[in-house]
Amino acid sequence: MPRRPLGQLEAEVLAALADADGPVSTAELQARIPGDCAYTTINTILFRLHAKQLVTRDRQGRHFLYRLAVDESRLVADRMHDHLRLASDPSTVLSRFVQNLSSDEERALRAVLRGPEA
Repeated sequence: MPRRPLGQLEAEVLAALADADGPVSTAELQARIPGDCAYTTINTILFRLHAKQLVTRDRQGRHFLYRLAVDESRLVADRMHDHLRLASDPSTVLSRFVQNLSSDEERALRAVLRGPEA
C-alpha cells in the first residue's frame, strides 16, 4: 500500500476523532482509520496534534484517551482557505472545486451562499 502524505493522515485522525462519540484510545483510532497504519504511527500523529493543541488527552492507566479540541468545520475551512490563499489563480481553483462537488454538496453550498435570509 502506498504511503499517505502526513497531512492526509493527520486529517484522517482528526476526522475519526470528530466522528467518535467520546474520548478514544490510540488503538481505537487505529481501528477506525482505513488502511494498515501502525499503532506507533497513529500515536505519533496524536502526539503532534496534541502539541498543536488540536486534540486534548486524558491519562487512563498507562494510556491516553484523545478527543478533538477544536471545531472540525473551522479546522477544515481554515485549511481550505490556506490552500486557496496560496494558489496563483484562486478563481480557477474555486471553479475546479465547484465542478467536483456532489449534488448534495452543491445544494449545501448554494444554501450557504444564499445566506440565512433565504
